[in-house]
Amino acid sequence: MVSVVALVFLGTMFALVAATNGGQYPALFAFGDSILDTGNNNNLATLTKSNFPPYGRDFIGGKPTGRFCDGKVPSDLIAGDLGIKGTLPAYLDPNLRNEDLSTGVSFASGGTGNDDLTAQTQGALSLSTQMKNFQECIGRLKAFMGEERANYIISNSLYLLSSGNNDIALTYSSPLRSSIPFPLYASQLVGWTSDFLKQLYDAGARKVWVLSTLPLGCLPGGRTVAGGPLRLCSDTVNREAQLFNDQLASAVSSLQGTLSGSAFQFIDIYATLLNIIQNPFSSGFLNVANGCCGTGLVEIGETCKLALGSCPNPAAYVFWDAGHPTQRAYELIVSSILPK
Repeated sequence: MVSVVALVFLGTMFALVAATNGGQYPALFAFGDSILDTGNNNNLATLTKSNFPPYGRDFIGGKPTGRFCDGKVPSDLIAGDLGIKGTLPAYLDPNLRNEDLSTGVSFASGGTGNDDLTAQTQGALSLSTQMKNFQECIGRLKAFMGEERANYIISNSLYLLSSGNNDIALTYSSPLRSSIPFPLYASQLVGWTSDFLKQLYDAGARKVWVLSTLPLGCLPGGRTVAGGPLRLCSDTVNREAQLFNDQLASAVSSLQGTLSGSAFQFIDIYATLLNIIQNPFSSGFLNVANGCCGTGLVEIGETCKLALGSCPNPAAYVFWDAGHPTQRAYELIVSSILPK
């Protein structure tokens, strides 16, 4: 027999979940790459990590947590702005509690992509592994809260997906992919994304925001590698990113029209960040071409760790390292996509 104390506890838990953000979304679940990763790579056998200084210098307590940023990443900011919770924990955090699952976690893994080869070469969690972790999470939720409440959370939560950045910026230049015409490779990437979104839908997800790539040719690393002696934005890489994004937007719209009850939405963060880069002073930025870490030309992850310090004011920089925006830039991006 269920005790009165247990019933009161469960009732209180359900009420708290429903009240966290006025009932709009009970939880936030994030998948994909380092844009949304909040520390899942920390205990993986990979060099794609950021759980050391100077990462996290502007995070709560100045603590590096495995976020590829000086502070919070979009998954944190969206969770906070929607009133769900202040930060989104990593699913593989050894200190994660069952209670944390009820308001969402991040399954994302820095370095991953839609192409399994990307995850393999970067030592990251593939999207298929992230899906397995999500299925495990659902099981834990059902055991903790009961099937009815768990199903409610799964079907009414907001989901985020960011993938494709590393496929285009890293994997496409590898010998195993560079011989493929890029339009064909982009189609393959979008096909894999669609497959993942269908799996999310089958697992119970209905409201999914699918993020575009960043303007990859304008990342500090992209400028250094492909931007010529003046380190300009690489038009070639940006065109590739735009082609992928256009195909992705079309695929998301198609899925929205065919999967009953779905609310899939393509979120164009490419255009938002490019506008910031092209008009930095209106947003208070002084540097758009370099990362804050080290020389700002190539440092990312372990090389950022080994670099000599970081800039005094990350908020004046669009980019924190050679491949990731600062918290300040992320704040502007998130502000542009959330309902006013």
